[in-house]
Amino acid sequence: MSKWDGQSSQVTALPKPGPMLKAILLTLLGVWLMFAMAMNWGNADPALFELFVASAERVLSGQVWRLLTAPLIHMPNDPWHVVGVLIGLYFLAPSLESRWGGRRLLVFLWSSAVLAYSCQLLVEVILPSSISSKLSMGYWFGSVPVIEAVAVAWALNFRGQTVRLFFVLPVTTRGLLAFVIGFSVLRLIAVQQAPEGLISPFGGLAAGWLLGGGTPSPARRLYLKFRYSRLERETARVREERARRVKNAPFSVIKGGQGRREDDDDDDGPGGQYLN
Repeated sequence: MSKWDGQSSQVTALPKPGPMLKAILLTLLGVWLMFAMAMNWGNADPALFELFVASAERVLSGQVWRLLTAPLIHMPNDPWHVVGVLIGLYFLAPSLESRWGGRRLLVFLWSSAVLAYSCQLLVEVILPSSISSKLSMGYWFGSVPVIEAVAVAWALNFRGQTVRLFFVLPVTTRGLLAFVIGFSVLRLIAVQQAPEGLISPFGGLAAGWLLGGGTPSPARRLYLKFRYSRLERETARVREERARRVKNAPFSVIKGGQGRREDDDDDDGPGGQYLN
């Protein structure tokens, strides 16, 4: 740990990526290289690239799988589109992988991407076409919304700490949140078109809180609370049903007389009768 400008904020050491994060980084880079070489040097048909992007029209027509493939691809003629994502993951995701484990990190990244692009889809469907046409280029792809989710999750899981982005710029958790939220708002105001659209980053911010804002996450806590409420209702229903059966159950009274055994005296009820 080191001090920054004499302040008490601690700068977190940069953890090394674990096996899962390394695989994710290599996958994103490998997919970009494949499309970049194929389209820039191999004269591949652009339709091959368009096969993996997502859009409101295509998803609503039943091609829901595009929500899963869109986060994997990036602009083949813009290396910064993928490099920015790799840098964001490299600086922030290792801490989350160390705390959560590789499996949860993978589920978090993919779920955040799907949730982010689902938000883009929902807003484009709800708003008039005169407005929704300004929110995207007609399609969306890339992992930028995932970086937004990672930034929020890191800030909420490591409160009060500071990380040196690009090995130089010290950023606190609050500063990071202010930056990612503020930049997304400014891009929306400026209508700065981007491959991922203008709404998906906000979906990524929401996913970062909902799926990664602690252990258990807010989404997990809501699920557990829902299950607990269901169990309580089911238990109350079973108890009421049992009490009703007991109340309505018929009881028979067998009078004493012939066939009594002398050792059954202890079972006599009032008036020398058996109670059954």
